[in-house]
Amino acid sequence: MKSYNKLIVDFAITFAKDVEAKAILLYSDVALDIAVRKKSELFGNIIVITRGDREVPPDIENYDKVINVPDVDFPRLSQIKIAITKGIAAGLFGKGDKLVCLTGIPKFGYIDSIFVIDVGREFEILTSENISDIFEGVRPEVFETVLNIALELAAQGREGRQVGTIFILGDHERVLQLSRQMIINPFMGYKEEERNILDRNLRETIKEFSALDGAFLVKEDGVLITAGRHLNAALESKDFPQGLGSRHIAAAGITSVTDAIAVVISESTGTVRLFKKGKLFVDIEKA
Repeated sequence: MKSYNKLIVDFAITFAKDVEAKAILLYSDVALDIAVRKKSELFGNIIVITRGDREVPPDIENYDKVINVPDVDFPRLSQIKIAITKGIAAGLFGKGDKLVCLTGIPKFGYIDSIFVIDVGREFEILTSENISDIFEGVRPEVFETVLNIALELAAQGREGRQVGTIFILGDHERVLQLSRQMIINPFMGYKEEERNILDRNLRETIKEFSALDGAFLVKEDGVLITAGRHLNAALESKDFPQGLGSRHIAAAGITSVTDAIAVVISESTGTVRLFKKGKLFVDIEKA
């Protein structure tokens, strides 16, 4: 008799073919019992999602792609948004793509949910912008690292307290012209290789500085330029979605006049939001 997971995966493959889905996203920690023999026996594009350092399927080399997401306590739909956002940054998904996502609760170890995501509708900015324009000039691994740090801060806070901050990624020269330093730059005087956000040894330092007012500014290659930066450009409140505060308005404003990407953590809710060209790209809710 087929396993419960195998039955669901077989159904998902048939369904994905019927709706002409671009890919199936399969969370590895709820499908460890599934062994894939050959790609040709399956749907053409199965992407496995791994969380942090958890176990992966025994045949992971048989999957087309692997996307790793941080092991943070976010709802399922938010977890899926994280994976898709990373896939968009890596050029795996785009406007018009449909994705079939299989997930569940890791401690139970089986798939219990199927989500169908229309990338163009869920990520509304893709209806008017090309993916290449959104992530132009930014290294995918740098974006992934910034997003991971933001999600960890949103989920864990700092010393038992919620934190809110902004990471501005890319177009640093233009952003510097449209912002001012609120405190002494804590990264001043260090060599570039000593202050690159890709260095895991800097994670705790960055999280410590997240308590400062102002924004982090990160170059396209991951070099941290400064923290505690006040962003001068802001959208008029009438042009901005209701219910979001000054931190989000500043992030949207600076991205409306530069080519930077803004990653914002809401101190009140823990929601992580991304802005590009003055528009909300995606919001990843903590609860």
